[in-house]
Amino acid sequence: MAINGIDTLVYGVGDVAESARFFEDFGLVRDAGAPAGDAVATFLLPEGSRVVVRHRDDPALPPTDMVGDGVREVIWGTESIAARDALAAGLARDRKVEVDARGVACFVADFGVAMGLRAFERKPVVSAPDPLNSPGRINRLNQHRKWRLRARPKIIAHVVFAVPDYEAGAAFMRERLGFRLSDSQRGFGKYLRADGTNAHHSLLLLNANAPVPDMDGKLRFHHANFGVEDIDEIMVGANYMVRRGWPASHFGLGRHRIDSALFYYIPSPAGGEVEYGADGDAVDDGWVPRDWINPLFGYAHFVSNLPPFLADEPSWDFRYLTDGEAPLDASLPAGDH
Repeated sequence: MAINGIDTLVYGVGDVAESARFFEDFGLVRDAGAPAGDAVATFLLPEGSRVVVRHRDDPALPPTDMVGDGVREVIWGTESIAARDALAAGLARDRKVEVDARGVACFVADFGVAMGLRAFERKPVVSAPDPLNSPGRINRLNQHRKWRLRARPKIIAHVVFAVPDYEAGAAFMRERLGFRLSDSQRGFGKYLRADGTNAHHSLLLLNANAPVPDMDGKLRFHHANFGVEDIDEIMVGANYMVRRGWPASHFGLGRHRIDSALFYYIPSPAGGEVEYGADGDAVDDGWVPRDWINPLFGYAHFVSNLPPFLADEPSWDFRYLTDGEAPLDASLPAGDH
């Protein structure tokens, strides 16, 4: 176990103040220990992870070939300095790796995204979702559900990029940084889990050449997912954002089929989208990855604003994988799993 998830997401944006206002309304809390000023905004989550917002031309940002604003650097947390140094030494065989004043071993991944490694002691977070009542089963008697005022994300769950050669990018993350393949959405993307987490995925590499909207073959930031407690917190946050003047989600509330997670995406002035997420699958090395042959079927179990491309229920079609990549039995008919 070496990488325990996302330590920091560093954004490059056109308007630091507007992006900071967005993240504050989204529910992130300013880091009181970070330097204050107009040039940078830093937010601290309960687990100890951070979001840092800088102007796209800030010399503190690493250079990039990425198109558009968004996350310019992903700093992965390691369980120790020794783990950071061991991974950095392996990377240094064929690329430049430098440890900077932040304690970050900086490098560029094969697919062009600037990354870093830093020792990160993740803080435990406490969630207390309300018990659910259902017909014939009472779990909450004489007890009202919580009335929330705001959404307050507790963790950074994952980050997503559109990558021209997403399969080679996934191979790099697995072979050089120890990530595990959780699922493969055929022709669309690879879901990768850092080895020290139980999140279904810490990184999703999308196929930048997939025949879907917004994919133009170029390297782009897509979105970041922030974990909240339950569906109530998602929707309280969603309503608050609209009341504050931000655009509503294109899809509305939905649940992914691939990782079971509830989602609500919001367009962000910092680039791409931010996502409230809740109730995703927790996995470990006993999880068997799947090859989702019909990517639309894998995408969503439901969405409140049904888009035209999901008007017809996609066909059920996936295969379990062995050794992370090869189909277990390509002759199995769909559904016999």
